[in-house]
Amino acid sequence: MAQEQSTSLLSSLKRGIFWNFGGLYFFYFAVWQLIFTFLPYWLKGPAGMDTTASGLVFSIMSFGALILQPIFGPIQDRLGLKKGLFIFVVCCILFLGPLFQWVFLPLIGVNQILGAIVMGAYLSLCLNGGVGVIEAYNERSSRAYHFEYGHARLFGSLAGATASFVGGIMWAKNTGSIFWAMTFCAAVLLVLISIVKLPEDHMAGAVKAAEGEDEDNEPISREEWVSIFKNRSFWGFCLLIIGSATMYDVFDQQFPNYFASFFSDATAGATFFSRVVSVQILLEAICMLFMPALINKIGAKTGLLIYGGILFVRVLGCAFINTIPMLVFWRLLAALEMPFMLVSVMKYITRVFDKRLSATVYMYGFGTAKQIGLTIFSLVMGNMYTQLGFHHAYLLLAVLIAVFVIGGSLLMRNDSKQVEA
Repeated sequence: MAQEQSTSLLSSLKRGIFWNFGGLYFFYFAVWQLIFTFLPYWLKGPAGMDTTASGLVFSIMSFGALILQPIFGPIQDRLGLKKGLFIFVVCCILFLGPLFQWVFLPLIGVNQILGAIVMGAYLSLCLNGGVGVIEAYNERSSRAYHFEYGHARLFGSLAGATASFVGGIMWAKNTGSIFWAMTFCAAVLLVLISIVKLPEDHMAGAVKAAEGEDEDNEPISREEWVSIFKNRSFWGFCLLIIGSATMYDVFDQQFPNYFASFFSDATAGATFFSRVVSVQILLEAICMLFMPALINKIGAKTGLLIYGGILFVRVLGCAFINTIPMLVFWRLLAALEMPFMLVSVMKYITRVFDKRLSATVYMYGFGTAKQIGLTIFSLVMGNMYTQLGFHHAYLLLAVLIAVFVIGGSLLMRNDSKQVEA
């Protein structure tokens, strides 16, 4: 008999293990926020990269994830709650400080393209490819240690707001300090993960989610892995993720430039937008407090559809909005989107698929599908912005979102029966 899983935030706050995993999320996503906020400025400024080479860095990071996540998923499922792969990703982050100062920067000086390839490949280990390991491990741990994944995940949102604020101060004083801050975060992560004690039967603890559930703990066979790709819910899930999580990132890629175009001074527009994003991230953290309970009530598939619906409304609205206050409000709606997505994705995977294969389903169905979508639609929408302008491109993007989300949902099995049980 498995211990009853607690879904109360108050009960979780009293447990040291909850704070431990909250810390893991906080310091990992602090690194994530620092990279994606300040790396573009570093590439253009201290590194002196042109736009082609800078774009290549991010392309290699995405391409690396396409290779790494399908490998990392099955490995993490075999490891269960063993920490080896998690520690490997953290150790890669640990060397970011010295690598940026003594390896990447001199290499870029010799050859920008070579420097971009090496840097992008290494950062993929830490971020685009490695994030699946962090998410899958922490979600599996939430079931083994009986706390809500979504409650621990809100520490990632808090990290985003904190890293943006503190990083801005550090960047103004010393640009290189940003990367040494990442090394510091990795050192803290190593301490936090080292004090996590595995349950005696850690594989069973990882797959039992509720009291009275007697789930088989046999080794995962090849046929069980192959069965994922014969499941129509998996392919529906992939389509929905392309129509929502992929399109969210595609929409975000050029939205700051669109937002700044409403200002006579582009610098003032960029500064104001950064403040709006900080407010959005804090609102995300607040929404994450009640999101697990809400998803338990309405079902994970419904949560994913709401996520896609909010994104559709935001994109469609931006095709017609022409005032800054309304644009700000439309941007802040994203604070609802991310909590719906973060909680619903993990709950849908663990309710509809074999829990022992949760890391594989996550890294293929979410990570790989999202990266393939980004590779295709980043190029398509980038061309549409140029050829049609933002307003007409947003109309096209809204149509694509509706088609993928509705098409995916028709293939996906409903998880409402599991919720009722």
